[in-house]
Amino acid sequence: MAHANSNRINKVFVQRDYSEGTAVQFQKKFPLELEGRISRSSFEQTVQKINQFFTEAEKTDGASLCRGCCACLTGYLLYFCVDTHYEKCMKKLGQFIHEQNESLYNPKGLAIVSPMERGLRVIEIEIL
Repeated sequence: MAHANSNRINKVFVQRDYSEGTAVQFQKKFPLELEGRISRSSFEQTVQKINQFFTEAEKTDGASLCRGCCACLTGYLLYFCVDTHYEKCMKKLGQFIHEQNESLYNPKGLAIVSPMERGLRVIEIEIL
Protein backbone atom coordinates (compact mmCIF):
# COMPACT_ATOMS: atom_id res chain seq x y z
CA MET A 1 0.00 0.00 0.00
CA ALA A 2 1.42 3.37 -1.01
CA HIS A 3 1.79 6.07 1.58
CA ALA A 4 -0.09 9.34 1.10
CA ASN A 5 3.21 11.24 1.23
CA SER A 6 4.71 9.32 -1.73
CA ASN A 7 2.84 11.54 -4.19
CA ARG A 8 3.50 14.73 -2.27
CA ILE A 9 4.69 17.72 -4.26
CA ASN A 10 7.24 19.92 -2.56
CA LYS A 11 7.00 23.60 -3.27
CA VAL A 12 9.50 26.44 -3.28
CA PHE A 13 8.28 30.02 -3.06
CA VAL A 14 10.09 33.02 -4.51
CA GLN A 15 8.88 36.01 -2.52
CA ARG A 16 8.00 39.50 -3.72
CA ASP A 17 10.77 42.05 -3.55
CA TYR A 18 9.61 45.28 -1.91
CA SER A 19 13.10 46.81 -1.67
CA GLU A 20 12.33 49.30 -4.47
CA GLY A 21 8.68 49.99 -3.68
CA THR A 22 5.39 48.23 -4.25
CA ALA A 23 5.76 47.48 -7.97
CA VAL A 24 5.42 43.76 -8.71
CA GLN A 25 8.95 42.37 -8.63
CA PHE A 26 10.29 39.09 -7.29
CA GLN A 27 13.51 38.26 -5.47
CA LYS A 28 16.29 36.83 -7.62
CA LYS A 29 17.88 35.00 -4.68
CA PHE A 30 18.45 31.36 -5.62
CA PRO A 31 16.46 28.97 -3.36
CA LEU A 32 18.67 26.29 -1.81
CA GLU A 33 15.95 23.68 -2.50
CA LEU A 34 16.70 24.01 -6.22
CA GLU A 35 20.44 23.33 -5.81
CA GLY A 36 21.48 20.54 -8.18
CA ARG A 37 18.17 20.70 -10.05
CA ILE A 38 18.65 23.83 -12.14
CA SER A 39 21.50 26.27 -12.62
CA ARG A 40 21.54 29.53 -10.74
CA SER A 41 21.89 31.50 -13.97
CA SER A 42 18.83 29.80 -15.54
CA PHE A 43 16.77 30.53 -12.44
CA GLU A 44 17.93 34.16 -12.27
CA GLN A 45 17.21 34.70 -15.97
CA THR A 46 13.70 33.30 -15.55
CA VAL A 47 12.93 35.56 -12.57
CA GLN A 48 14.48 38.56 -14.31
CA LYS A 49 12.30 37.98 -17.38
CA ILE A 50 9.16 37.58 -15.21
CA ASN A 51 10.06 40.87 -13.51
CA GLN A 52 10.43 42.51 -16.93
CA PHE A 53 6.91 41.44 -17.90
CA PHE A 54 5.51 43.17 -14.82
CA THR A 55 7.62 46.29 -15.40
CA GLU A 56 6.31 46.48 -18.97
CA ALA A 57 2.71 45.83 -17.87
CA GLU A 58 2.77 48.66 -15.34
CA LYS A 59 4.48 51.16 -17.63
CA THR A 60 2.49 54.23 -18.56
CA ASP A 61 3.17 55.77 -21.96
CA GLY A 62 1.33 57.84 -24.53
CA ALA A 63 -0.32 54.82 -26.12
CA SER A 64 -1.72 53.54 -22.82
CA LEU A 65 -3.02 57.01 -21.96
CA CYS A 66 -4.70 57.21 -25.37
CA ARG A 67 -6.30 53.76 -24.87
CA GLY A 68 -7.49 54.87 -21.44
CA CYS A 69 -9.11 58.00 -22.89
CA CYS A 70 -10.77 56.02 -25.68
CA ALA A 71 -12.04 53.50 -23.15
CA CYS A 72 -13.49 56.30 -21.04
CA LEU A 73 -15.19 57.87 -24.07
CA THR A 74 -16.79 54.54 -25.00
CA GLY A 75 -17.99 53.81 -21.47
CA TYR A 76 -15.24 51.17 -21.24
CA LEU A 77 -17.00 49.15 -23.94
CA LEU A 78 -13.69 49.29 -25.81
CA TYR A 79 -12.33 46.64 -23.42
CA PHE A 80 -14.91 44.13 -24.67
CA CYS A 81 -13.16 44.30 -28.04
CA VAL A 82 -9.54 45.01 -27.11
CA ASP A 83 -7.33 43.66 -24.33
CA THR A 84 -5.74 46.19 -22.02
CA HIS A 85 -1.98 46.62 -22.15
CA TYR A 86 -1.75 44.82 -18.80
CA GLU A 87 -3.80 41.86 -20.10
CA LYS A 88 -1.58 41.60 -23.19
CA CYS A 89 1.53 41.53 -21.00
CA MET A 90 0.02 38.89 -18.71
CA LYS A 91 -0.81 36.69 -21.72
CA LYS A 92 2.82 37.00 -22.83
CA LEU A 93 3.92 36.14 -19.29
CA GLY A 94 1.71 33.03 -19.31
CA GLN A 95 3.19 31.96 -22.64
CA PHE A 96 6.73 32.57 -21.34
CA ILE A 97 6.10 30.47 -18.22
CA HIS A 98 4.59 27.70 -20.34
CA GLU A 99 7.65 27.72 -22.64
CA GLN A 100 10.06 27.74 -19.67
CA ASN A 101 8.25 24.78 -18.12
CA GLU A 102 8.27 22.82 -21.38
CA SER A 103 11.89 23.46 -22.34
CA LEU A 104 13.74 23.90 -19.05
CA TYR A 105 11.85 23.21 -15.83
CA ASN A 106 9.66 20.15 -16.55
CA PRO A 107 12.57 18.02 -17.87
CA LYS A 108 14.31 18.65 -14.53
CA GLY A 109 11.27 17.65 -12.46
CA LEU A 110 10.18 21.23 -11.75
CA ALA A 111 7.18 23.36 -12.69
CA ILE A 112 6.68 27.11 -12.35
CA VAL A 113 3.21 28.31 -11.36
CA SER A 114 2.32 31.76 -12.63
CA PRO A 115 2.39 34.47 -9.97
CA MET A 116 -1.04 35.52 -11.30
CA GLU A 117 -2.42 32.26 -9.84
CA ARG A 118 -0.94 33.13 -6.44
CA GLY A 119 -2.27 36.67 -6.16
CA LEU A 120 1.05 38.22 -7.25
CA ARG A 121 2.47 37.29 -3.84
CA VAL A 122 4.96 34.61 -4.89
CA ILE A 123 6.35 32.62 -7.78
CA GLU A 124 5.66 29.02 -6.85
CA ILE A 125 8.00 26.32 -8.14
CA GLU A 126 6.78 22.77 -7.70
CA ILE A 127 9.34 20.01 -7.23
CA LEU A 128 7.73 16.95 -8.79
